[in-house]
Amino acid sequence: MPSVFVQGRPVAAYPPLAPEAGRGSVRRVTEVGEEVLHKPCRDVTEFGPDLAALIDDMFRTMYVAEGAGLAANQVGVGLRLFVYDCPDDDGVRHVGHIVNPVLEPLAPAARRLLEEGEGCLSVPGAVVAVPRPDRAVVHGRDRDGEPLRVEGTGYFARCLAHETDHVNGRVYLDRLSTRERKAALRRSADRRAEVLARRDVNARALDEGREG
Repeated sequence: MPSVFVQGRPVAAYPPLAPEAGRGSVRRVTEVGEEVLHKPCRDVTEFGPDLAALIDDMFRTMYVAEGAGLAANQVGVGLRLFVYDCPDDDGVRHVGHIVNPVLEPLAPAARRLLEEGEGCLSVPGAVVAVPRPDRAVVHGRDRDGEPLRVEGTGYFARCLAHETDHVNGRVYLDRLSTRERKAALRRSADRRAEVLARRDVNARALDEGREG
């Protein structure tokens, strides 16, 4: 089996960071409670240089924040779009972006729920067990408007479902009980400063690498 899939297709080799990140700029990551995270995003209707530039920025921001995926509303843009660089449970790396993603409904017989740790860049520092199906199929478009289908299992399926939730105006806290949600927010409050400081260090290191 290939070790890397880009845009759902196998490739022979791929750099440690997606090339988009080298062209992008870091944007501020929005945090839970900000309106843009809690309402459904708009469909992308214009495919062109502005969309491509946003994708570049999102990749760079995702790497700086040490994430496996990032939705556009997590950088304050209310459009249906996310990027990802995420392994599955077999160690296969998946890299890409999906515009106007729609999660395909799966029959109960075709999936099983896994309750594993899940975090969110918009809830810095909190990881909570969230039940998610072990398989996900997302349909959408690429940056040029071409049809796209991406399938994931295990941790990558969790990423696809998590990011599609984001464009639908949901955060993973919405899937928790009131008690679990409060505990996650307390954990985030305790660790937020540490996480943001590490992102600053990562941003400087990435900038130095680009200059070098």
